[in-house]
Amino acid sequence: MRVLTRISALAALLFFAGSASAQEKLRLAWAGFSPTNSPIWVIQDRKLLQKMGVQPEIIAISASPTVLQALLAGEIDAASVSVTTLTSSRLAGADTVMIVGVVPTFVDHIVSLSNITAVEQLKGKTGGVNRLGTTSDLGLRLALRKLGVDPEKDVKIIPTGGTAERFAALSKGLTQFTIIPEPFLTQAEKLGFRNLYNISDLKIPFWWNGILTRESIIKAKRPLMQKLARAMVEAIHIIKTEKEYEKTLIKKNLGVSDPEGLERAYKDYSNAFPEAPYPTAEGVKTMLDDLAHTNPKAATADPKAFVDPSLIRELDASGFIKQLYKK
Repeated sequence: MRVLTRISALAALLFFAGSASAQEKLRLAWAGFSPTNSPIWVIQDRKLLQKMGVQPEIIAISASPTVLQALLAGEIDAASVSVTTLTSSRLAGADTVMIVGVVPTFVDHIVSLSNITAVEQLKGKTGGVNRLGTTSDLGLRLALRKLGVDPEKDVKIIPTGGTAERFAALSKGLTQFTIIPEPFLTQAEKLGFRNLYNISDLKIPFWWNGILTRESIIKAKRPLMQKLARAMVEAIHIIKTEKEYEKTLIKKNLGVSDPEGLERAYKDYSNAFPEAPYPTAEGVKTMLDDLAHTNPKAATADPKAFVDPSLIRELDASGFIKQLYKK
């Protein structure tokens, strides 16, 4: 009897091991604790990939360069990062490509001292960003240029660190303005700073966030990448249609409990996420144009080579996206 029990247990173990190995596996990393990554949080929380027979390993990595290294080393299959990582890697010879466009513009605000009431009053002042050369730095410079303030001549921009450090720099008078995303804007206002301008109103084409993989991975694992694209589209639909659920995810992942901040963050990001997240070349061109001043390769690069919209196109053609939104 004991022998039969052991044989049955062994058979069950082998069955489940076989089932697990038969499942497709996907390694996906994301960088940056921001609502830009909330579609990834939805995929993880709602087990959207598991429902398609995929066993995901979803990893949070603190810095985009580390994510890129993991992607190029074959340690992950895809990554949720910005166009900054995409362009720097591809210009250096990597076969990185964006397959899903998640946030197509800057979802940031220019925050200033309370006595500054108009953008033109920023001239002659000092602004703070996380680090020079980062997305926040580029976003602030592009926005100022669009608003008639030359970021190279009219103002001085210095690195001051993360959100808390940027607030501290404003409080100490080291800077007079900075760039801040939701859900931290409410905190800025409570500290007495002014929400001077919503940069998203400028609709600057720029992939603040997207799903990157490699051309070699698409070739080898196209059905798997298609499932990832489908999961992203479904996650964005959930975000757009289940507000309270999305707010709980932001609260959980960012530790923000302020109701007003959560509401405003939901509004900013849910409006930014596209229903059909095509990775368009326009959001790459903005980055290449900025790099062209210092990188000759960027000046001659074709933005279309940096994106592969075919996976989203296939989903769109199948009627999946229209069915989700009942169009």
